[in-house]
Amino acid sequence: MAISDPFKVRVGAGGLVLVVGITLLRFCGSLSLPPRGQAAVAAPETPTSRMTKSTANPTVYRTFLDHDAIEAGVPTPSIDQMSRKLTYRSDDARHVLEVGRMPIEIAGLRLRIEHANDALLLQIDNRTDSDIAYEVTTQVAPRMSDCNTARPLPFDALVIAKDGHETRTECTWHDNASLVVTKVETLELSALSAFYIHRLPTSLFAIDPRIARGHREVGEICAAMVSQAVRAGIANGEIGWRDLIDFYARHRCQTYQFPASYRAFKSDGEHSIPYVDTGN
Repeated sequence: MAISDPFKVRVGAGGLVLVVGITLLRFCGSLSLPPRGQAAVAAPETPTSRMTKSTANPTVYRTFLDHDAIEAGVPTPSIDQMSRKLTYRSDDARHVLEVGRMPIEIAGLRLRIEHANDALLLQIDNRTDSDIAYEVTTQVAPRMSDCNTARPLPFDALVIAKDGHETRTECTWHDNASLVVTKVETLELSALSAFYIHRLPTSLFAIDPRIARGHREVGEICAAMVSQAVRAGIANGEIGWRDLIDFYARHRCQTYQFPASYRAFKSDGEHSIPYVDTGN
C-alpha cells in the first residue's frame, strides 16, 4: 500500500524534531544543579530558552537546511552560501503606466498594464537571472473607490520565478485609467530561499489589501509571528521590506522569529547565521 504524501511529511517532521532534540542534548548539554549549600545565581532554563539556544547552534541550523532542501527538492546550500549578500534593487521614482504605451523596466522588472474583462491589470515580468522576491507599490489614477469589486486574478504576491511573470488585478476598468508606480523593490533569491519566502503570510508585509486579496498561496503557510518591538520598528520605518525578506530568505519561518535588531546583509558574512536573539 502506497504511503500518502501527508503521512511522509508528518513522519519527516517528527524525525526532524527528534534530530534537533538529540543535537540539543549533544551540544547544549543537560541541566546541572549547583553544589549542595550553594545558592543558585541564575534563573533556571525553561523549555523556550533551551530551544532558543538550540536553534542558535549552527549544527542544528544545518539540520534544518538539509531537511528543507529535501522537501523543496533543491540542493542543500552551505552556511557560507546562506550568509552571502543578496542582490537588492529598488526604485522609488514616480512612473505612470497607461494602456497601449510602452512598458517600463525598473529594479529588474518589466511592468505594463492591460485592460481585460473590465479590469485594469498589471503584468510583472522578472528580467533577472534568478528567482526574486518583489514588491511593487501602485496607485490607480484617478483614484477609484470600487477597485475591490474587480474579481482578482490569482497570483504570487511574494516571489516571481526566473524568466517568470505574474499578472495581478489592480482595479475595475474605467476610461482613461492609468497606474502610478510609486516604489519597486526586488531581492534575488536562491532556490531554497524562494521556498522559504513562499511560506510567509502576506500579512507580514504592508501590501495593499486590494492587491493582497489575490495572492495565491504556495505550500503550507507558517504563522511568522513577530514581537511588539518588531511591529513598532516596521511602523516607524526602522525595519523595512528588505530586512524582513532578507531574514526569512535565510531562516525557516516555522522555527526562527525575526529579531528586532536584524538588518539586511550589506556584505557577505556581515552577520553570523543563524541569527537568533538569545536575550543576552
